[in-house]
This record gives sequence, C-alpha cells and structure tokens, in this order.
Amino acid sequence: MRDLWDGLPLIAQGLLTTAALLLPIVLIATVLLRGFHPWPLVRALLWRYRWANLMFVLLIAISSGMGIGLIAQERGLRVGTASAAEKFDLVVTAPGSELTMMLAAVYLQPSDVPLLDSAAYDRIAGHERVEIAAPIAFGDSFSGAPVVGTITDFVTYLSDGRIEGRLFQSTREAVIGAVVPLSIGDDFTPAHGEGDSAEHDAHHGFEIEIVGRMARTGSPWDRAILIPVETVWEVHGLANGHLPEEGDRIGPPFDPTHFPGTPAVIVRATELWANYALRSEFTVTGESMAFFPGTVLANLYRVMGDVRQAMSIMSIVTQVLVAASVLMGLYILTRLFQRQLSMLRALGAPRRFVISVVWGYGVGLLVSGTVLGLGVGFAAAALLSRVVTERTDILVSATIGWTEVTLALGFLSVTSLLSLIPALVVLTRSIVENLHK
Repeated sequence: MRDLWDGLPLIAQGLLTTAALLLPIVLIATVLLRGFHPWPLVRALLWRYRWANLMFVLLIAISSGMGIGLIAQERGLRVGTASAAEKFDLVVTAPGSELTMMLAAVYLQPSDVPLLDSAAYDRIAGHERVEIAAPIAFGDSFSGAPVVGTITDFVTYLSDGRIEGRLFQSTREAVIGAVVPLSIGDDFTPAHGEGDSAEHDAHHGFEIEIVGRMARTGSPWDRAILIPVETVWEVHGLANGHLPEEGDRIGPPFDPTHFPGTPAVIVRATELWANYALRSEFTVTGESMAFFPGTVLANLYRVMGDVRQAMSIMSIVTQVLVAASVLMGLYILTRLFQRQLSMLRALGAPRRFVISVVWGYGVGLLVSGTVLGLGVGFAAAALLSRVVTERTDILVSATIGWTEVTLALGFLSVTSLLSLIPALVVLTRSIVENLHK
C-alpha cells in the first residue's frame, strides 16, 4: 500500500488527502441536513451578530494563517538557498570550516579566510577534467555591494551568458549584478573592507568603469560588483598573476611566481561525474579542501528540518489552542441566540434541525476563517519572502502548497467535528428558562 501511494503523482496524493480530510464534514452534513434546509436561519444568525462573527473569523484566520505562512516560508528558504548555490558544483579552499567557506565563496558573507597558493591553483586549473577554475578574491566593497575579483569565464557561466553590455576586458572595468544601484558607464572607487568598518579612502584614485550588467541569478551575486581578479591583487599592492612584460592582460593562465593566492577556486568539471573524483584529488591534508556546497546545504537542511519539525509542532499546538478557543467561542455565541433556538424547539422543530442550524452556523464561521487564513498565510509568506530576499539577496519565493492546504483542511475537519459539541449542548438547556430570559 505504501509503495502504491508513493507511486502516485504529487497532485493525486494532494487530492486524495484533501478528499480524506473533507470526508468527515461531508458525512456530518449528509446526516444532519438530510431533508432540512437550515441555511436561511444560518444566514440570518450570521448577519444578526455580524460583528461578533467577524471577530471570531479574524481570530481563526490570523492564528491559522501565521502558522501556514511560517511553514511556507521555511520551504521557500530551502528552495532559494539551493537555487542560489546550483552554479557552484565544487569549491576548493584552504583547509577549514566548510560552512564558513561556503558562506564566504557562495553567499559572499564577509569572512577572514586563508589563501590557496599558486601550486594548489595550478593543480586545479591544469587538471584535464576541469573546464573552469575560477579564482575568487574578495574583501572590498562599494556602497554595501561586495566587490569580487574573478575571471570572465566564471561571469559568463554564472549569468548563463545573459549580460547587458559586455564583459570586462581590462583591470579598470567591471560587470555588476542585477540589483546593484549603478549603471553602465558609471565609475566607482572600491572601499577596503565591508560594512561600517570599510576604509573608503584606502584605494583613492583607483576608478573602475561599469561596462556590463548580469541578468538576475537569484543569488547574493546579484548585488555584487565583479572585477578582474588581477584588479583586486593590484589595488592591494600585490602581484597581478602575470609577468611584468604582459602589461594589462587579464585572465588565465597565471604565472606561478606572480600568483598572490586566492581564498577559493570555483570549479566546473567537464562532466558531472568527474566532480566526485576531483573532490578526492583536490582534498589534500594541510594544503587544500574540496567540498560540494550542496552537501553542506544538505547538512544545514537537516538542522533546518529539526527547526521545521519544531515549527510544525508549535503550529499544531497553536491549532489545538485555537480549536479550544473555537469551541468556547461557539458556546458563547450560541448563548446570544439561545432564545431563538428555544423558540424553534417550542414550535416543534426536530432536534436534528436545531443541531443542524447550530452546526451550520459554526461551520460557516470556520470555513470563512480557514479560507481567509490561507489568504493571510499567503500574504505573510510573501511579506517574509520579501524581507528575507532584501536582507540576504537570496531570491526567496514562498507559495502556499499542498502542505499548507492540508494543514488548513485538517484544522477545519477537526474543528467542524468538534462543533457538534456546542450544538448538542444547546439541546440540554431548558426551553422554558431560555424563553423567559
């Protein structure tokens, strides 16, 4: 049975789960409403006490919507971080923390890291299975945007060749990310360091012209300014990787005796399977460390999975508390119109009809609150996605999926079943006493 379920398409699993969750509501409605038409009375009760009903619906919507939004956001963050790292098949750095190096090389988080020497770079760039060996040099910034040194092959690969303008061709030219607030033709002078500690006069007089803009990648590189790696070396008073007689030439091959070192090398193999062999070859004790950013993310997701589980438990606990509030709220609301219900009973209305009126009234509020809760969850996820995207430059797009719909329908199904309790309590009250109140 499990194999049969796993073999179904996701949409089929979602539809079957939805049908199973709605089944209790359908069965209760079939039993209670058979031969009756209580909806005119239900509509009248909803309108008569509309302000109290509205507050009740908002309580349900906000409580369920926030849980839905947080769970959707967590999934969106997973997808966004994975998408941002998909161009980084293999990263080679000096030995250290894989997480720290991934954050620095892939997500451009400021960090002091050791350098790979020329021998390590030559071993990587000269390998027959390596198509691109892009040295990465960072540490400067401009107006909050990280300035990263690299090679043109990597810029083309990162942007899939979608570049407005052209690639840099000299040490005084740059290509900017999609969201950098500069235009082609502008000049800038990089500051040494990033954030509040950046030294804005450290590279005074070293102006760089913007000659191209990359298309949106959905990664922190969208806010980066990419320059030749030689520029980073030169502006810090280092050798530029080439012999003096080569002048302003940029790009590989680099001369080993004039290679200052690089924090990381982004490697693209000629074939996907070769990455595993390259990781083993480029991991040399005491010299270099090769890792898959995807593997590091998987370990991080394992921690996030625990967070997701905790969030799910918190959401369930919240839903239980809301369900208890729903029962109490329905009980209080039914007391508002207990005189009308007692009059129905005095006029000879069947007990099942009275139950159907109270249950239909409660389910009407629950359905309205749940549907509105999905809307609140979608809005909360969209707002959180925008905030996270602005703070991290990782394109996060959280949407409401089957998981969130299932959570909402599960809440609706359980609370609709529990709504029978206030309806049954109505029948325990004395008709005579309620008519005299």
